[in-house]
Amino acid sequence: MNYFPMFADLRSRPVLVVGGGTVAERKIQSLLDAGAEVLLAARELTENLQTWAEEGRICRIAESFSDGLIRQAVLVIAATDDEELNRRVADAAERGNKLVNVVDRQELCSFIVPAVIDRSPVQIAVSSGGTSPVLARRLRLQIEQLVPQHIGLMAQIAGENRESVKRQFGSLPERRQFWEQLFAGRFQDYCTQNNRPQADLQLKAELAAKQTQQGFVTLVGAGPGDAGLLTIHALQAIQAADVVLYDALVGTDILCLIRKDAEKINVGKRAGGHKVRQEETNALLLEYAQKGCRVVRLKGGDPFVFGRGGEELQILAEAGIPFKIIPGITAAVGAAAYAGIPLTHRDYAQSVQFITGQCKADGSDVDWASFARSNQTLAVYMGTIKAENIAARLIRHGRAADTPCAVISNGTRQNQTVATGVLSDLQCLTANAATPALIIIGEVAALHHRLAWFQSENTAVAKAKAA
Repeated sequence: MNYFPMFADLRSRPVLVVGGGTVAERKIQSLLDAGAEVLLAARELTENLQTWAEEGRICRIAESFSDGLIRQAVLVIAATDDEELNRRVADAAERGNKLVNVVDRQELCSFIVPAVIDRSPVQIAVSSGGTSPVLARRLRLQIEQLVPQHIGLMAQIAGENRESVKRQFGSLPERRQFWEQLFAGRFQDYCTQNNRPQADLQLKAELAAKQTQQGFVTLVGAGPGDAGLLTIHALQAIQAADVVLYDALVGTDILCLIRKDAEKINVGKRAGGHKVRQEETNALLLEYAQKGCRVVRLKGGDPFVFGRGGEELQILAEAGIPFKIIPGITAAVGAAAYAGIPLTHRDYAQSVQFITGQCKADGSDVDWASFARSNQTLAVYMGTIKAENIAARLIRHGRAADTPCAVISNGTRQNQTVATGVLSDLQCLTANAATPALIIIGEVAALHHRLAWFQSENTAVAKAKAA
């Protein structure tokens, strides 16, 4: 993050603007909207700037810039077409420890002005870090379509009643639940209709009722790793949670999307090194839910595919804790897609089986004969440790030793790697594979070299080797 995002209160604070053209006029208009005291240094002014100066809306303190002018301001903006003058302003501001913005000269700026979606008092700022203002404006237009006009009215009424809500609800979780219930109900409908009187009455009625939700658990699938594969419901759930219990397979990019004031608890488990026992995780879910918190149990992939999600929900059901389930893209689907390996294909595989490598040592709980059938794909979760045993049993039960296979490490992430070979070499392919890793066994694995699309450089290398 090259710039620290912030909103500055400029009401009645002096801001120096150097320049009197159309660009300066646009900057000054925004400063006036924010209530700033605009100090202007310019020889020639646009018609509007001249009028504003005569009306006293801005103060023209000089016709030319001098270093001493910056001492009067908290911020400095240079908006001229004179490159030498712009640099002089930037240098003077730097020496005077003043933040400065030089229009269209990122390298001279110590602060930049973002593109803004204004739903006052709600404001949403979009910035490209000065690299592409046009892109930032494009993003602003896209976001603008998603943010309804009535959001400003909702925020205004909420601000006016904030202290009343604080007095009514003693704890932060209670207040948060009240606001979220309010914003999702009839109050929002009245604001949408711009019906301020009814919106006020609705808030007062809900405040008088003093109702808070009981604890609630949402079981959320985080997908295989790429944060872009989160569902909308998953994103909404983790941003509304008071507490998030997350697994080791949930990546940093996804954890960053959790609300900053939420409590985050790592209950991750990895094969061979359990960090938190399952019983402890179950106890934590019950503890926080019984306190009235909104809890998210965040699991990599899909919580119902080798995620023990069903076991955790059984505990909640027995305790009478309400819950809901938000599925995620399971690792086999996501990792295979990013590796360019179709799990089914009309010519090669008419079925697919998801199996786990964490089976009993004697293999008595696995129907190896069914797994060894040809024309099907096996997606093996957590199979790297027992890869040698898996390959040997499949070959023993009739699967060809030269069946194509692939080992996908860190599937869908930027550090994804794909190793391909044949079933008899599976132990070698997994020996140095980074975890988490997914094993694909079946004829479809050979299509990786033709269909790989993710990480173009790696794809090019793979295709060159295949050729």
